[in-house]
Amino acid sequence: MMDSIEDTQAGGDFFDLLDKSGYNLQSFLDKLPVNGKSSVPQGSTVLAFHYEDGIIVAGDRRIMAGSNLMFERSEKVIPVDDYSLMAVAGVPAIAFEISRILSQYFEYYRRTQIRSMSLEGKIRTFSKLLKENLTASTSGLTRVSPIFATYDIESGKPSIYYYDMLGADFQVLSFTATGAGAGHIRDVLERENQWGPKPLAERCEKDAAIIAMKLLHVAAQIDNKQENAISNVQIYPILASVTENGHKFWSEDQLTRLDSMSKEEK
Repeated sequence: MMDSIEDTQAGGDFFDLLDKSGYNLQSFLDKLPVNGKSSVPQGSTVLAFHYEDGIIVAGDRRIMAGSNLMFERSEKVIPVDDYSLMAVAGVPAIAFEISRILSQYFEYYRRTQIRSMSLEGKIRTFSKLLKENLTASTSGLTRVSPIFATYDIESGKPSIYYYDMLGADFQVLSFTATGAGAGHIRDVLERENQWGPKPLAERCEKDAAIIAMKLLHVAAQIDNKQENAISNVQIYPILASVTENGHKFWSEDQLTRLDSMSKEEK
């Protein structure tokens, strides 16, 4: 507990520097359009679950504005440090801004304190930034629903945390999903976890990655009825893992091979 208090206090220097330099997250949010939620591009679906070596984190690539498909190659899984990933369904502009601040803060802490921030410190810092987004979130305009996946070197354990729009954090012991297609994904993950050949936490990396890819494909087909918009274009989801070796992203070639293997299993 003492470590987490020290982490928070040390972080005050960083946020003071931001204030003195004239930067404020709320001023960034104020620049976003306020003429209706449907005009703001929104990311749709992300997921995370434990597998035998760590955590799989994945997200589809589409950005929607209401029912309109605006962009098909968004990066919704974002590195924060060497052992942490943030996955966001919501407004990409806010997600990228929060991840940028987190990344700079973690590095600032490492250099000034000569050690990496504790897991508790990372969780509290993430929560603080989300609370700064509170005013915009409660308006329904710029809601962000993030998942934070990290590997704690000290304890030797991977952890997943889900945050609500008020900044409250909830540790996830098995799986989670957020965004427009999250309901369907959680239903299937629950079935796989309870009645599949093995619990999700005991699956190998290949099997876990195939499950994530299939789920996001199905969610993309169901969500917003965009079947015709995406069926003729082969765009793979963004897929990553967090283990004791840090985070890793699948390349386009690896995703192509993974897709072939998933089709062979049908």
